[in-house]
Amino acid sequence: EYTVDHLFGEVWNEGKLTVKERRLMLIGMAAGSGLEDVAGLQLDAAVRLGELDADDLRHLVVFLAHYAGWPRAAKLNTEVENLIARREKAAAAATEQP
Repeated sequence: EYTVDHLFGEVWNEGKLTVKERRLMLIGMAAGSGLEDVAGLQLDAAVRLGELDADDLRHLVVFLAHYAGWPRAAKLNTEVENLIARREKAAAAATEQP
């Protein structure tokens, strides 16, 4: 509980970096370290909060591929495309309801 309070109450809010900048840094670190699950959670949060859209996510994958390597970027791309597909499916279902 202390760790969560410290991390989300202080670490994510200290200094001059915005939450979006911190999130991008974390996504890059996670992708570069092979932690696609962590990157996926952060990508989902970024989209949900309006920080990034589908085009941003796809550009991020290509950008990171050059630094983290193509195999890791391919795994990140799977996370990105699954996230985009889930959001598109949810949006379509919401528009179909009376």
